[in-house]
Amino acid sequence: MSLKMEELKSAVEQVLGDKLVSAKIALDELTIVCKSADTLSVMTSLRDNAALSFEQCIDICGMDYSTYKDEPQDGPRFAVVYHLLSLTHNTRIRVRIFAEDDSFPVVPSVNDIWSAANWFEREAFDLFGIVFEGHPDLRRLLTDYGFVGHPFRKDFPVSGHVEMRYDAAQQRVIYQPVTIEPREITPRIVREENYGG
Repeated sequence: MSLKMEELKSAVEQVLGDKLVSAKIALDELTIVCKSADTLSVMTSLRDNAALSFEQCIDICGMDYSTYKDEPQDGPRFAVVYHLLSLTHNTRIRVRIFAEDDSFPVVPSVNDIWSAANWFEREAFDLFGIVFEGHPDLRRLLTDYGFVGHPFRKDFPVSGHVEMRYDAAQQRVIYQPVTIEPREITPRIVREENYGG
């Protein structure tokens, strides 16, 4: 572990106090976990405190921990992971916030803290179904208009039943059944005659 990461961890622990659930350094990166209820105050402190100064939110992604590392998750299923950058101190931090309800995951939106969060939160909503409370325009970003479900959830079905496409002849969007034949993919066989043997 580098001294800089230890100093960052110590500063984060001091600034966040009891709002910090855990802090861990692995592969020279600091990852902290905070409660969903403390999201806005934690993120504001990370941005505004002079010892930290995480001015930029560089990424937000959703996570489904239902079968993380091929093992059942002990605890909440859905989390939002924030990657923050401090240009002032040339440091990065990863913040993990778990949604309290697995059936309807909700976390507060950080769009008012970092405007870059807007599309990141929409993407996590679209792909994982995580609702960002207070987001100004939370709607699907990557999937089709009438798409049902959230495709990055681990319980999402692998094959679909209908596809939606634009039909130029009818000049409208149509649904049509999808026929997906199950198949077995077998690699090409390397034959001895190809090697002159």
